Amino acid sequence: MIAVNAKPNGYVTPCQQCPLRRLPCLREFAPDELEFVQRFKSDELHFEAGATFLREGSKSDHLFTVLSGWAFRYKVLDDGRRQILNFALPADMVGLQGAVMDEMEHSVEALTPVRLCVFPRARLYELYSQFPTLAFDVTWLAAREEQLIDEHLVSVGRRTALERVAYLLLFLYDRADELKLTKDGKIQLPITQQHLADALGLSLVHTNKTLKRLLVTKSIRWQARTFEMLDRAALADLAGGDTPPTRKRRPFI
Repeated sequence: MIAVNAKPNGYVTPCQQCPLRRLPCLREFAPDELEFVQRFKSDELHFEAGATFLREGSKSDHLFTVLSGWAFRYKVLDDGRRQILNFALPADMVGLQGAVMDEMEHSVEALTPVRLCVFPRARLYELYSQFPTLAFDVTWLAAREEQLIDEHLVSVGRRTALERVAYLLLFLYDRADELKLTKDGKIQLPITQQHLADALGLSLVHTNKTLKRLLVTKSIRWQARTFEMLDRAALADLAGGDTPPTRKRRPFI
């Protein structure tokens, strides 16, 4: 199910002109792959910040690639407590779970205004049967998501509060830097302390105190949503280890 406040983008970006293709961290398509992806893509949608565009328990006829903006995956318990599972940035695929398993087991909300490339679920088998390299890419994206969830589970289960906050900020900065969203070590980070708390299994008060401890180390600066990396090596030490490596040129659809 797509949220009712979805806005058609009006202009659908041709895959040949996709801004993501200019990023050195993403792999090139072969001409026949690019032609298929263009046919596979059915639309673009735009959501404002705060919109939930996939809901837990819903059935989705589509899967999506984030063309621009930030989003997050989450689950909500019966009493309203929220657990953020992961964050989605440009080139990430969302909705694959609902496309393959018939029903979403989590929801997805836009952190910023988001543009999505829309792909029909009905043609997913065609991708797998006709383009094994693209099929591998989709499988790689699912495996990469599993790897990131593994790290997140380690944070929630075993890392100290300081290590959790340091690791998540390091992870988000590295992802943004890979996508050329940083400038001079700075990024407009759209998350709040509540997002940190919900992602890391901490209370808001504990998150606030932990973030203050982290700021004192002078490894980062974070004011008015402007996040600045001052000493990446020091932040990695505080996190108890570095973020997992990825392929030099990773897949996307």
